[in-house]
Amino acid sequence: MQLLKLVASQIKVGAPLPFNVRDEHGHLLLAAAQVIRSERQLEALLARGIHADVEEIKALAAGRKVEPQPPTLFARWGRCYWGLDALARDPLPPEDFRAACSELGDALQSLVEQQPDVALYLMLRQESHHLRMYGLTHAVYTAALAWLLARRLQWAPEQQHTLLMAALTMNLACLDLQGRFAIYGRLTAEQRDELRAHPDVAVARLRAAGIEDETWLRAVVEHHEHADGLGYPRGLREVCEPAQLLRLADVFLAKISRRESRPALDLREAERQAYAEYPSSPMVAALIREFGPLPPGEVVSLANGERGVVIRRGATPQTPLVATLTDKRGMPCQASLKRDTSQPEFAFKALEPDRQLVARLPPERVYGLLH
Repeated sequence: MQLLKLVASQIKVGAPLPFNVRDEHGHLLLAAAQVIRSERQLEALLARGIHADVEEIKALAAGRKVEPQPPTLFARWGRCYWGLDALARDPLPPEDFRAACSELGDALQSLVEQQPDVALYLMLRQESHHLRMYGLTHAVYTAALAWLLARRLQWAPEQQHTLLMAALTMNLACLDLQGRFAIYGRLTAEQRDELRAHPDVAVARLRAAGIEDETWLRAVVEHHEHADGLGYPRGLREVCEPAQLLRLADVFLAKISRRESRPALDLREAERQAYAEYPSSPMVAALIREFGPLPPGEVVSLANGERGVVIRRGATPQTPLVATLTDKRGMPCQASLKRDTSQPEFAFKALEPDRQLVARLPPERVYGLLH
């Protein structure tokens, strides 16, 4: 991989990309021929250390055209992160903003609906993301989890989608600030004021773009409020139901996400804390049922001595599908094998505390899902 900023002169705003744009692991984010819409979007790509393939750069230098690659499943998730980044940065006209917002929401809902286990895997396995991207990935994962919970609670389809849109847009005014906080763990007084104001700023921007769905707007403005009156920005005690579910997903995912100053909280401890705060809440019950005891992304040891990572929920909560990380001797696998833990030989034995086994493993390897 080559840092994109070294070939930035070849990228023109408003013109098709001459090569595929990737993250530091080589995952496709933007395919050749896609268009960078604004200077701000280009600046964001450069600032986040995006890469281009050296061979593709050589091909261009030799006068050969780089063919666009079909996006992998995980590249489609990457497009959601960058789509949100562009939505937050680009000063689009109202009609274009609404169209881009709708396109992003539809794309994300389609991903989660088609592959809910992949969504859960990505929520639990965030080690490969740079912390400076935290604002983007957190909003996308919160939207995915909120949609899954609303579906499990049997909300109407239009309510599910509205909640997803509220989650995607709740932090439009503070995405970069969240990334800085994840890295440095502290805020200035001015930044704290900015954070407290972000629900109102986000709603003002949505209204200016012509968003008129009051359920969506109220969920955004109230997503940090709490029934004890200690939330913000208004200290409300009556909080709408969509905002309550949005807050639950938001706080829960923040706890199981790492920071520079602390590791991610264990999933079971995060669930325990959610239950302690809302002991009789059907929303918390839905959250615990959605993840289950062995969700995708959990690292486990098997009866035959292998260790692996859960990639699919199984017919029962205790019998997931696992992709191997080590063999019986504890040696790293050259290629992951799929193990059905409903078979006695591969039965689940214990949770595995060693997160380094999967920390830098591309999800394409364990899933084998390319499209």
